Amino acid sequence: MVKNHHPRRGSMQFWPRKRSKHSLVRIRSWATESKVKSLGFIGYKAGMVHVMAKDNRAKSLTKGETISLPVTIIDCPPMSVVGVNYYKRSMFGVKKVKSVMAPKLDKELSRVINVTKVAKAKLEDVGDFDDIRILVHTNPKQTTTGNKKPKLLEMALGGSKDDKINFAKENLGKTISVADVFEKGIMVDVHGVTKGKGFAGTVKRYGVAIRQHKGEKVKRGIGNLGAWTPKRVLYSVPQPGKMGFHLRTEYNKQILGLGENGSELVPKGGVAHYGKLDNNYLLIYGSVAGPRKGAIVLTAATRSNKKYQKDAYSVTKIIK
Repeated sequence: MVKNHHPRRGSMQFWPRKRSKHSLVRIRSWATESKVKSLGFIGYKAGMVHVMAKDNRAKSLTKGETISLPVTIIDCPPMSVVGVNYYKRSMFGVKKVKSVMAPKLDKELSRVINVTKVAKAKLEDVGDFDDIRILVHTNPKQTTTGNKKPKLLEMALGGSKDDKINFAKENLGKTISVADVFEKGIMVDVHGVTKGKGFAGTVKRYGVAIRQHKGEKVKRGIGNLGAWTPKRVLYSVPQPGKMGFHLRTEYNKQILGLGENGSELVPKGGVAHYGKLDNNYLLIYGSVAGPRKGAIVLTAATRSNKKYQKDAYSVTKIIK
């Protein structure tokens, strides 16, 4: 008798099943912050290590004991503030009214935008506006990724309108450190693009069961493309195609460590498949989406868990 139970193939948690247009994510929503600072930071994924930490959670079964935790190392060279964007709210939405660029730009920025056609106005020349966001780029030449092309992204600012204006005036053309944005123990949202797997079949892509040895036609494929009616192939039918390279966001990842020089973390030869770690770094609890040397955007938590303990784990030793 035919088995009555037939679950759907493929997760509907992420839909549509599209690949990312760019290796750097775009941020659509930002947390609210009373303190004036950048609400995000761009880093590079270096790899994973284990740390020994003291469990300080009040109701934990291992309270007071030293436990092993997996962490991801994020290489965080300073970001350069190269521009300020001004926005005006109206009945039709939010519209950009002015862009001001720094008087001196990094020559590597010409790999991303046309530097010669950038308007370099003064901050005081901007008229009426409602919000300010800064334009920042990474400095990959300070890392061992081998890249020269910086990642350019717009970052939201916390604080009042006047605080944002003063922040933009003070930091335009300068750099921002990760210590100016985050601190140890807080929760952050991690945005990244997953590893690209290339062209994959239905078994790997959707988890379709491999057919029996007496089955007709293909072994690693589906039995049919669907019913006679409707007379078309539905989107829910698993088919081969490109897999991976998707934009993914993980909410409420805790920062277990923040340091100035990552050379103390890694062996003399550096992190495997990444290299030396001479910049500021972050230790993120758990895994992070994306390949090594991939750009990761960390933002202030938009769905912060109020029950978490800031000093839940105290790192005592790093296992290299």
